Amino acid sequence: MPNSYNTINDQLVYKFIEQNNFNDAAIRLLEKQRETWPALNSGINSLRLIKLKPIQFDGFSFQIQYNPGRYMSTSAMVDDKSIKNRKCFLCPDNLPKEQEGIIVNDYILLANPYPIFPKHFTISNLIHKPQRIENSFEELLFFSKILSKDFSVFYNGPLCGASAPDHLHFQAVSNYLMPLENEFKSIKKKYGQPFPDNNCNLTMINDGLRKIISFESKEKQNIIRAFNSFYKVYSYKSDLIEPMMNILSSYTEELGWRVLVMLRAKHRPAAFYKAGDEKLLYSPAATDYGGLCVLPIENDFIKLDKVLLKSIFHEISISDAEFHSLREKLKLFLTHQIA
Repeated sequence: MPNSYNTINDQLVYKFIEQNNFNDAAIRLLEKQRETWPALNSGINSLRLIKLKPIQFDGFSFQIQYNPGRYMSTSAMVDDKSIKNRKCFLCPDNLPKEQEGIIVNDYILLANPYPIFPKHFTISNLIHKPQRIENSFEELLFFSKILSKDFSVFYNGPLCGASAPDHLHFQAVSNYLMPLENEFKSIKKKYGQPFPDNNCNLTMINDGLRKIISFESKEKQNIIRAFNSFYKVYSYKSDLIEPMMNILSSYTEELGWRVLVMLRAKHRPAAFYKAGDEKLLYSPAATDYGGLCVLPIENDFIKLDKVLLKSIFHEISISDAEFHSLREKLKLFLTHQIA
């Protein structure tokens, strides 16, 4: 790490951190950064101009968001050659000079200048190392808890949505603005199949578009153990750098953690790479699986309807057969562990 990150110099932020109130420290950081960083303030103000349209399915909904401010992120090339030929925008040397953050353990909390939500942060590791969840899952749970008052935390895998697959990071966003967060209980009841695990409430969900595994527990170690078991089964015989997934994590004092793992088969739909009228600049990631689909081009926003959306999610998610096979393998693995 050639240079250190800029940390915010603000007495109220210091006070919140002394109280271990990182949630309110983050909100204060955002307020101060809006005053000193015009690009961030402009990005947040641009959210007033977004357009939304709902699409209703059987027992759940999606919101389609037209957000031109997300063009760079949506269109980012993340192949190995492109990554090697660009500077990492999460490393301190390459951050905007106005950008300041809050150091929390081995991470820095940074306001996102291209937001999807009114409160949108990047939680970036202090060291430039690859985006991997296998050895950072516990850190995802940690940030889910300390930011739980106002935020949910998500992870985009290096092969399915991370615009910086070379630099480990999470994102924290305003909670309960994604339809899935509000509809989860009814989706779980209608489409979920529970697992034989006494220590963690583990459910496999296939709602016709998404394939999701949910992990719920008040005990952190139970969540970690169940996730590690899933990871071993899901990554078995995979030649990928990481099995394809997006993760959405939240925490409440009453219920503990709820971790939703969305299972992927493909990064982007075929239409992303087409030309002319057939092209659709749409690159689904965790928020899209959360039911908020972000498109930076207005014609694409208009074009994306119920039929096309369903077709895209069928294309980018693992198949019903693969989901069933994973369920049987995971059930066998967990049964042997419990025995």
